[in-house]
Amino acid sequence: MSAKTVLPAVAMTAVSMVLTLAVVMMWLGRAVPWPVALVVGLGIDGGWLATLAYERRLAAQGDHNRTVTAVGWCFGILAAGVLVAHALTAEHSAGAWLAVAWLPIAAKALWLVHSLWERTALTPLALDAIRGIQQEARDEAAVARARLRAEAATEETRLTAVTEAGARVARVQAETAQTLAGAWSTLEITRKGEETGRALTSVTTPVTPGVTPRWELPVWGPSDPVPALETGAPALSDEALDTLVHDIRHSQTPPLSYRDMAARFRAAGYSASEVRLRAAWKRVA
Repeated sequence: MSAKTVLPAVAMTAVSMVLTLAVVMMWLGRAVPWPVALVVGLGIDGGWLATLAYERRLAAQGDHNRTVTAVGWCFGILAAGVLVAHALTAEHSAGAWLAVAWLPIAAKALWLVHSLWERTALTPLALDAIRGIQQEARDEAAVARARLRAEAATEETRLTAVTEAGARVARVQAETAQTLAGAWSTLEITRKGEETGRALTSVTTPVTPGVTPRWELPVWGPSDPVPALETGAPALSDEALDTLVHDIRHSQTPPLSYRDMAARFRAAGYSASEVRLRAAWKRVA
């Protein structure tokens, strides 16, 4: 890479010096003897070459001097000015001379590019290390992207499965609720029917003569919690149980339903099985 930057700068500098010397010889050779013109041309080229050599020495030492750089640019501008002045005063080929008048400035610019390259140049070992770090960073980024994509796909699959399961549960619940609603609707119609009581009475009368039961089918609605039975409570006789049921049932007008009566019976601390309590209710009712 060093040769790619220094060789163009050297070639353009040599061409610029030759053109400057030739122009000085042609331009001043008419007015002064040619040895004088040669000395002037060599002085311009020599000063430019000396400052350039000093700049390169400082650059090799890792140093920089603005004064030397400014003197070098002055020589470059002077050489370009000589070429431009010759082109403007030339009787023939003025355009051609103007076309090459920028070569000294271009040569200085190429040396500037070469110096910048030298300041930022790295060894092959450092370049290999940098390439390794960059490759490692690219590998880590690719792995991270792949992990994120995999996690996103997994989460999407999980959400899809959960959504489908929730939809199935919702459908089952809706079907169950619809079935229960139909069953309770049929039960409610049966409970309120005028023929239901008579049909049940006609069936139970031969079994329980002299007793007219009051049939109560389940009712759709909230249920009241039943207090837990206390262990060791004394058992009530049928007469005492009938009396308690009668008193509790008629403690309010209109008389309480079986469910309200049973709740108050157990809340009062009395103990009786559901079968006996239901039988007492039927006897009292």
